[in-house]
Amino acid sequence: MKDYDIVIVGAGHAGAQVALHLRELGFGGSIALVGGEPHLPYQRPPLSKDYLTGALPFDRLLLRQPAFWQEHAVDLLLGHEVSIVNPLSKTVICGDDLIGYGRMVWAAGGTPRALRCPGAQGLPVLTLRSRADADRLIATARQSSRFLVVGGGYIGLEVAAALIGQGKSVTLLEASERVLSRVAGAYLSRFYEAEHRRRGVDLRTGVQVLHLERSEDGIYCATLTDGARVHADAVIAGIGIEPNVQPLADAGARCSNGVEVDSHCRTSLWDVYAIGDCALHANRHAAGARVRLESIQNATDQARVVARHIHGDPIVYDAVPWFWSLQYDMRLQTVGLAIGYDEAQPTPGPAEGSFSVLYSKGGRLIAADCVNAPAEFARIRRMLSTAAGAAPVG
Repeated sequence: MKDYDIVIVGAGHAGAQVALHLRELGFGGSIALVGGEPHLPYQRPPLSKDYLTGALPFDRLLLRQPAFWQEHAVDLLLGHEVSIVNPLSKTVICGDDLIGYGRMVWAAGGTPRALRCPGAQGLPVLTLRSRADADRLIATARQSSRFLVVGGGYIGLEVAAALIGQGKSVTLLEASERVLSRVAGAYLSRFYEAEHRRRGVDLRTGVQVLHLERSEDGIYCATLTDGARVHADAVIAGIGIEPNVQPLADAGARCSNGVEVDSHCRTSLWDVYAIGDCALHANRHAAGARVRLESIQNATDQARVVARHIHGDPIVYDAVPWFWSLQYDMRLQTVGLAIGYDEAQPTPGPAEGSFSVLYSKGGRLIAADCVNAPAEFARIRRMLSTAAGAAPVG
């Protein structure tokens, strides 16, 4: 058995940032970064954007080059999955190896939700979460022309935009009455629906796949809840993720829609933290509700909180959430959480095609969606970051 002072489970952005921040703070203990993929830590957001379109090679996605991790004494245990956590002995089982930890940081992210309609089980339905997923989609796109995308969130819309840019035929289905319904108001949803349709996406809302089948020649036929049928060469599911927390739950950690953490990102297990997409935390920008935030901002800020706490300089996680999406030539930047708003005010931007939607509650600004309006995004982000609570509108 090998022992480490810090074992970080998950070699994505969140896990890598913990290791980076610890070394920046002068932490001299041993660190192991355990990742399920065989690749060095890399950025995931470009997978559905520039990497998918071929505009950005994979080596440009690496967070650091190989020599960096060696020079900073971070052991990379790649291609390994942690299956069992024993909080009493402070060990984890990773493949055939037993690894001891002084403190552990769980940054294992999530797994794409599978399409669970009748007939879909066993069919090669594509998802997009990892480099391997992206490579499969790229290879499929080389030999396919018709795609069915299920899910009208960020991933589904970004994949649809990338495929349309390659001259593919795309049908996109969203079960809700509008796209982006979980993260934005109706004005932004209708804007993106119109833009995707204008560029050639057959976008349908309020409809789901009732049954999926695949013929002997590889053509998919999706029967929809409205009775329509869609034929495609490939099907892509972009319907969210399931947080990877089962080993922690089995070990006794409090888990529901993720693993519950406090303001220092500590789980209910002694000396075990959790951050990133799988961490369920109380957030003042969600009126104190427990949420999971799937964003680089959240991963980076929570990694900093954990590193500081381990280093003996505790701070609490209280960052303003922000997100971004790139679809066609439209860059969406969102700041704050549009939860429980009572007014959504569209405001034109400085250039043609740019605008913002300001969300307020009780006369106070709580969030904004900014399309091709980076200066407005930066202004509102500063405003919300410096305010003790939500900022006054105006």
